[in-house]
Amino acid sequence: MVRAKPEVLAKNLPRPRLNRAQISDIYRHLQSLDPAPRTELNYSNPYTLVVAVALSAQSTDVGVNKATKALFAKADTPQKMLALGEDVVRDHIKTIGLYRNKAANVIKLSQMLVDDFGGIVPGNRDDLIKLPGVGRKTANVVLNEAFGQPTMAVDTHIFRVANRTGMAPGKDVVQVEHNLLRVTPDEFALHAHHWLILHGRYTCVARTPKCFNCAISEICKYSKKTKAVD
Repeated sequence: MVRAKPEVLAKNLPRPRLNRAQISDIYRHLQSLDPAPRTELNYSNPYTLVVAVALSAQSTDVGVNKATKALFAKADTPQKMLALGEDVVRDHIKTIGLYRNKAANVIKLSQMLVDDFGGIVPGNRDDLIKLPGVGRKTANVVLNEAFGQPTMAVDTHIFRVANRTGMAPGKDVVQVEHNLLRVTPDEFALHAHHWLILHGRYTCVARTPKCFNCAISEICKYSKKTKAVD
C-alpha cells in the first residue's frame, strides 16, 4: 500500500483536534456500520466508473445512475461511446445538471483514452486528470474504487465531516485531503473516504446533523450537537 510520506504532507496543515486513538475509534465505529463500503454509483468497469464519477459533479448519485443505466447498456467502452456520438450521449444524460458540457467531456475523454491510452483507463492520478472533466477528486475515486489505492477523494461531505469532527481540519479540499492521509491509520486507509462520505451524506448532513443518531457523537468535537425531536 503506497502512502504519501507524513512529513511531506504535514507542512503548514492545521492541527487535528483529535488524537490518533480518537481518530482510530471514529474509523472503527464507521467500519462496524459498513465493513466494506463501495461507491453508490453504478458501473461495470474502470471506464464506466470514470464516466459516472465525472457526471456526478453537482448531481446526485441516484440521478446519475438513472441517466447512465441505458447509456452504459449501449456503451461501456470509449470506442462504443464515440460511436454513439455527443448528441446521443446528451440525450441520455439530459436529466442531470450541466448535461451539455458533461456530454461533450464524455466524448472528449473517450477520444483521449483511445488516442493516448489505447482505450485503457490509466491507473495513476497524473494521467487521469489529463482527461476532460476529470479533476483530482474524480481521479482519487477511480484510483480507490477501480485500482484499490488508498486515496482520499474529498467532496463536500468529507470536507464537512473532517472539519466538524476536528479529525482533519483544513481551509480547502487539498488541505483536508492531505490532513486525512496523514492521520488515517493504514488499517483503515482503503475504505476511509467511503466511510466519511457515507457519514456526511446520511448522518453528518449539512444543515442539521443527526448527532442524536451518530456512532461517533461522543468523540466528535462539533459544539452544536443536535438532539432528537420528540
